[in-house]
Amino acid sequence: MQEELKKISDYWKDAYSNHVKEYRPFEITKDFKRFASMFAIGNSYLYIVNLFNFQIEYISDSVELFIDKDKENIQLQDLLKTVLPEEIENINLKSRVINDFYTSFLEREKVLDYKNMFSYRMKDAQGHIRTMLYQAMPLSVLESGTPEHVFCIQTDVTHLKVTSNMAVSFLNLDGGKSYYNVDVSKGKFHPELCENGKNDLAELFSEREMQIVMSLSRGKNAEQIADELNLSHHTIKTHRRNILQKSGCANTTELVAKCLSNGLISPNLN
Repeated sequence: MQEELKKISDYWKDAYSNHVKEYRPFEITKDFKRFASMFAIGNSYLYIVNLFNFQIEYISDSVELFIDKDKENIQLQDLLKTVLPEEIENINLKSRVINDFYTSFLEREKVLDYKNMFSYRMKDAQGHIRTMLYQAMPLSVLESGTPEHVFCIQTDVTHLKVTSNMAVSFLNLDGGKSYYNVDVSKGKFHPELCENGKNDLAELFSEREMQIVMSLSRGKNAEQIADELNLSHHTIKTHRRNILQKSGCANTTELVAKCLSNGLISPNLN
């Protein structure tokens, strides 16, 4: 496993660090810390990485719920070591696709418009296996188009019954073109590797269907949702069948995973 982790680290150095010629720390303001505290709640933690040397310049206190180490001493390698061995190669491929997307596919002026996200499994400090949603967005970009500082959020989404897969999504933060569930098996980004079909689920679902999607993501069944919305459970089952058909999903688990990777539901739902 150490050899596989070193492969990822070496790739990151070649893809990013070699292009960042000088160390410039990111300014951590009081306003940023207040902003960060709103996201790092309970089942998540966040941090900022400087791609010059992959130093963690800020990390939330909540990381200690996941890693048995004082936050002041945590390095990026410590986060990598929590990844399950069978997930390492997927992380490697996802890293390559993410780098290709930001440094080769996008024009420089569009780099800050996108965040990337994917799921993976890890083992926490107590030995529990968790499914995590990784979300990252560049905070600054060099003239060459290479990201310099990256803001990362890791959220436990085990309760959503989401499975890890060989895909990564790129969401436009300003409502522009997004690329959902990009197949990473080739280690390169290409628009044709995105999920087929109409991906804007927000336009597919009615307001009532979105209410049901939210309830399904919380693990509620048809009877519970019917009581919650004051509808018959037969009506809820009909809505559920229509939602699955519209989204192209075979079951609720697949539906929740797709809505999560499309940014349609929050990973902090409980």
